[in-house]
Amino acid sequence: MIIRRKVGPKGQIVIPKDIRDNLAIKIGSEIEIEVKEEMIIIKPAQPREETYLEQFLANDHKLTAKIDIKKILEQQYDIGM
Repeated sequence: MIIRRKVGPKGQIVIPKDIRDNLAIKIGSEIEIEVKEEMIIIKPAQPREETYLEQFLANDHKLTAKIDIKKILEQQYDIGM
């Protein structure tokens, strides 16, 4: 299937409703844009796992104890500081 669309003044294109419905692309959905040679491939983004940092930042718990970074590094890498 080939569909032609014009690029708007901000470089935007509209994905036709039939295609959005077929691929379950809704408002707020993430898509992936890939460039291969002279092609632009647009597809729904695969769900990704949250990174450790995202999980940490989403956690509203506060630290309840002091952390000794030097001690942790010494144990982790078996070095004397």
